[in-house]
Amino acid sequence: MDIMTVMQRGVWAVLLWPHLLTVSIPLDCKEEQGSLSRCPSISQEKLLDRVIQHAELIYRVSEESCSLFEEMFIPFPLQLQRNQVGYACITKALSIPSSKSEIQQISDKWLLHSVLMLVQSWIAPLVQLQTTLDSYDGAPDVLLNKTKWVSEKLISLEQGVVVLIKKMLDEGIITTTYSEQGFFQYDVQPEMLESIMRDYTLLSCFKKDAHKMEILLKLLKCRQTNTYNCA
Repeated sequence: MDIMTVMQRGVWAVLLWPHLLTVSIPLDCKEEQGSLSRCPSISQEKLLDRVIQHAELIYRVSEESCSLFEEMFIPFPLQLQRNQVGYACITKALSIPSSKSEIQQISDKWLLHSVLMLVQSWIAPLVQLQTTLDSYDGAPDVLLNKTKWVSEKLISLEQGVVVLIKKMLDEGIITTTYSEQGFFQYDVQPEMLESIMRDYTLLSCFKKDAHKMEILLKLLKCRQTNTYNCA
């Protein structure tokens, strides 16, 4: 892909980006503007709907970010080798159901806790990714803005899921079993190509996990409404 095509796509992304922000529904737990501290006042059904809409937007923007990063920084031969370079997703160690049969068998409680674990495990790496992208030569503002937006919305999604757990499961303090040190492995500054491939893998893994969050939440919604076949 030539540089003119990349620039044209970047221009369209910049033009469309404000529209995406204006159509998103804030997870503020009020009918109008407000804060997440008011979440207990909203109905469980409406809160779940807003959490799902939040997850949908996060996945959509993560998909756009990954594609833009790929077009800007990853030569096609390296795109083919992405799955052969030995980088594992940071959430691989989490006990998150992956197969269709496993997901169908877990309880509503573990659906919600799985989403929460995924959300919380990505907050710190995405903050670090923003710093890394700032050091890239020629990184477009639209990519930096998308990454920052996703990072902020992920924190909002975490707050919404925590309140949803309290509402649905009547649980108080929420804890997770992952170790932040186990996921946050940026101790050694790698060579530039390795750094690019690592960030590319990070974005790709987050895109997959964001999709998984969306699927798990929609399955939960299906179980709650029981209006169609959840399988």
